[in-house]
Amino acid sequence: MHRLAFARSAAVARSLTHVRAPVVSPRIVLQARYESTKTPDERKKALEARDKLQADWDAKVITYEELKPKTLQPSPDKYLIDVREPDEVLQGSIPSAVNLPLSVLSSALHLPPSEFKEKFGFEKPRPNQEITFYCRSGKRSTTAADVAKRNGYTNILNYKGSWLEWSSREGQKPAA
Repeated sequence: MHRLAFARSAAVARSLTHVRAPVVSPRIVLQARYESTKTPDERKKALEARDKLQADWDAKVITYEELKPKTLQPSPDKYLIDVREPDEVLQGSIPSAVNLPLSVLSSALHLPPSEFKEKFGFEKPRPNQEITFYCRSGKRSTTAADVAKRNGYTNILNYKGSWLEWSSREGQKPAA
């Protein structure tokens, strides 16, 4: 009924003035109406449910102190993946890291293991294998963790400090 009343009032407004009334998307109107019909408790529960779904996609964040020992004693069962583009990796990388650019990550995770190894030079990670993602500043690594999670990988870590923190802690100057 509200939507019908809104449509009529917009038509009346257009007919009464020489200026065309702004058009409001029905989707926006329906969303506003839907939100307005909920009680505060219902809205709170809906927001909490949405937040819970989003939290499920967040990978565990790993710190510099937790990552450092892993680079000193790398394991074939744990990957440290740099998701920067190859030209960025030339500026430097964390020891024991392998490069798998974010731009090809999703398609790479769908490749057969033999084709993956041929293309990237290392074994394709297994879905339950520990994978730590990093990039330059932590934004792309967060996206990479999300992409991996959506592709069935379950043991994902995100080094949000990424290359900028690593290089400053290690005394290397990051290229601008």
